[in-house]
Amino acid sequence: MRPLSLAALWLPCALALAGELPRDRPAGQPEVVATLHGDMPTGVTVSAKGRIFLTFPRWGDPVTANVAELRNGKVVPYPNAALNQLDVKRPSECFLTVQSAIVDPNDRLWLCDTGTVQMGTVHPGGARLMCVDLTTDKIIRTIPFPEDVVLKHSYLNDFRFDLRRGKEGTVFITDSSQKGPNGIVVVDLASGKCWRRLGSHPSTRPMKNFLPIVEGRPLMERPAKGEAKPLAMGSDGIALSHDGKRLFYCPLSSRHLYAVSADALADPSLSEEKVAVTVEDLGDRGFASDGLEHDDKGRLYLTDYEHNSVLRRSPQGQYEAVLHDPRLLWPDTMAIARDGYLYVTANQLHRQPKFHEDKDQREKPYVLLKVKLDAGPVLLK
Repeated sequence: MRPLSLAALWLPCALALAGELPRDRPAGQPEVVATLHGDMPTGVTVSAKGRIFLTFPRWGDPVTANVAELRNGKVVPYPNAALNQLDVKRPSECFLTVQSAIVDPNDRLWLCDTGTVQMGTVHPGGARLMCVDLTTDKIIRTIPFPEDVVLKHSYLNDFRFDLRRGKEGTVFITDSSQKGPNGIVVVDLASGKCWRRLGSHPSTRPMKNFLPIVEGRPLMERPAKGEAKPLAMGSDGIALSHDGKRLFYCPLSSRHLYAVSADALADPSLSEEKVAVTVEDLGDRGFASDGLEHDDKGRLYLTDYEHNSVLRRSPQGQYEAVLHDPRLLWPDTMAIARDGYLYVTANQLHRQPKFHEDKDQREKPYVLLKVKLDAGPVLLK
């Protein structure tokens, strides 16, 4: 077993000294939902009836199920095994790499396929948004992304819904590509039309020479041969404010948090310049995040992969730790369920071979945790 690093212990004390974490309110005590001894997880989402869905992207490991449901502690391919069988010759008929899954306020499961395998180039016809009816467990709608929206080197990451916008709702998706332009993809659900916003804007780009410290060690891509290079991934975490006015987001390779007008993003007639002037830099948080979430009290939740934590930002901009646990080795994706619990996956992303001279440092099992909150999910109908 690895010893707990000093970096994983300093955060609550540092925040308390800064006056941002009341000293009589320790981080919550998590419950283990599942230990995962197989594939490496990323996404998690929970239906109104408590069904839990996970994603296991194809980043290099053999993957049994790209999308799965957790049933009695077991991972079951969802909606069926056939769709989870990779066949790059028929990219529109199977899952290539579904990075994220979201249950929307109408209790429909949406899957976003990046159209890639091992973060390579996008396969034509593979990048798409799919809707699953949870009463029949069938895909009832597919929205393909055109090549001028999801580019050759795009990597669609996380997404959020606002069902109040347009006739059927609007979806916002981050493009966190390492090799191509970053930005936010917007989808009008009624028409299926989509467009890019904030393409290569500084707020969606990785910070130059970004160097996170994870488990007390500088994290860089370290091949077995050749020079190490900084982790450089753009816009990743995303969350919609409870009033639907602002979209929060952050590059994976940055400690800055940003917000932009959702009205501006959703208006295809606006110029890029007019959208960009609505971007707000909410400052250097002092930690780096992967996933974001928002609750019905207007508070933003941010994973902190440098310190094994989940923090919460108040509407006034103050941070407090809501979860801190040595098992949170790279907290990735969060979901606030209708039962008032925050679910979070921890997948040891930083221990993958590409960060350790092709030596796999991950130690199974991976873990899915949850912690009770005093709030519920944002349900914008």
